[in-house]
Amino acid sequence: MESAVIILIILIICIFGIKSYARRLTQGCCGAGGDTEKKVRVRDKNKEHYPYCVKIGIEGMTCSHCRERVENALNKEEGVWAQVDLKDGSAVVRMKKELSREELERIIRRAGYTMTGMEGGLTL
Repeated sequence: MESAVIILIILIICIFGIKSYARRLTQGCCGAGGDTEKKVRVRDKNKEHYPYCVKIGIEGMTCSHCRERVENALNKEEGVWAQVDLKDGSAVVRMKKELSREELERIIRRAGYTMTGMEGGLTL
């Protein structure tokens, strides 16, 4: 009887593992494969119009879906233009009016990631 219970538990663990693996194959590492969210386009890409610029470290990004999710979250803010470097695990955030560290951290956290650091400031 004990061995039957152990086998049943192992079988359940295997089923959940296979389902998780199959989901990652179809939806990507972060489960965003089925997202229909459109890329948020920044209209003003003139760097001279953004007096504030910071580079923030972001933990947890692993694929292009992660990059797009973070860029969209930041670019939705009024007067913000963000570009994520997935390889470096960071984002360059240009702002027309300065956002506080706490505001940037809140935006990143809502997108599902962790802000690990921030450097920069006024860029006149």
